[in-house]
Amino acid sequence: MSFILLLCNRISKLIGNISKVFVSYPFHFFLPNKRFTIPVYSKALFKGKNQKIQKNIWQTNYSNKVSLPIYLNYLFNRLMSLSYDYHYVSTEDRLTFIKETADTNTIQAYERLNDGAAQADLWRLLTLKHFGGIYMDIDAHLIFPLSGIIKSKDKELFILKGTNNDHTNYFIATEKNHPILSNAIDIILDNINSNKVIGVFSLTGPVPFSDAITQRKQPINDKSYRYVCVQGSFTNEHFQYIDKPKGKWTHKKPEEILKPKG
Repeated sequence: MSFILLLCNRISKLIGNISKVFVSYPFHFFLPNKRFTIPVYSKALFKGKNQKIQKNIWQTNYSNKVSLPIYLNYLFNRLMSLSYDYHYVSTEDRLTFIKETADTNTIQAYERLNDGAAQADLWRLLTLKHFGGIYMDIDAHLIFPLSGIIKSKDKELFILKGTNNDHTNYFIATEKNHPILSNAIDIILDNINSNKVIGVFSLTGPVPFSDAITQRKQPINDKSYRYVCVQGSFTNEHFQYIDKPKGKWTHKKPEEILKPKG
């Protein structure tokens, strides 16, 4: 099975890179202002197997009016998740959800975040805790049908990436009310309330999520990202932020991430 997954990884990345270079770049050269709409909701085409992790996919972005490669990335993921409901959540709807479901401390902390990626980091944990399901970054894509990656009895599936093989948060799959989500949320809220001047990666991103997993000190279901979900094959920073130049979190200084306490 590992060989098949690695083969699918290579094939999907090849498809993505070919479409990016030979389709997307020429397309936007001739039609620079053309955008495609990712639906707010896309219903599963069939029920599929029952599983503990709720069959919802969650994504967010600064807009659902996207460039061709982002849209192709979305279509590829839908092909890999036909038995899952899909939800796109806008910046405005993220805040509405948090105001309707979170406590005052969480709402105030979220509203202090001055970066869309940092907001999305906290939102994804709160959403999965409340609803359960699968979160993927907008530029991430599955390498194999999701129903073949997530097993019926899995309570979570996390991925490992980087030179240190740390857990990362661009793909997270959990059942609702998973204790690691609660721990990660607490770490992020403490970072915000402590006014830590650190970048998004450490303030709200993979670092607190990985720390929450480490602190749990119990066996979990995790795999290398190579067997689950990769990033950047279909798209890149230019196409992802085509209407928001330098909108990526890497362009913000650590001291710009948090608004002063009101």
